[in-house]
Amino acid sequence: MPAIGAPAGAGETERSVAALVSQDYFDRSRTMEQSTAVDALSALAHQTRIEVFRLLVRAGPSGLAAGEVSDALDIAAPTLSFHLKELKRAGLVSSQRAGRSQIYRADYPAMRRLLTFLTDKCCEGVPECAPRTRKATS
Repeated sequence: MPAIGAPAGAGETERSVAALVSQDYFDRSRTMEQSTAVDALSALAHQTRIEVFRLLVRAGPSGLAAGEVSDALDIAAPTLSFHLKELKRAGLVSSQRAGRSQIYRADYPAMRRLLTFLTDKCCEGVPECAPRTRKATS
């Protein structure tokens, strides 16, 4: 069954992306506990880890092999392994073995829950201060 917003003939990646960006999908996400938010923010509070996480977010649902992340950010494998472990422990990244490679992916629902937690009750009725969202480009 195609994801909400994905064309009937769309491939798996397109359906996955459509499901991730579907507002309906995110509206059903549960909110995050404060301790979980602290863990996620602590994991992101390091320059290398935030660079790794942002790269994985840009990579989309297909993710990247550890070697690709290492090459893209010029990070030694042992150092990268440490940072990926911290992101994984915080629930922001998942991994899956694919042959001899380990594929890492950003956990989009967890990212969305963190953003929702941070902006929950934002401005308490003062719409002028609400965070602005970027419009999708065609």
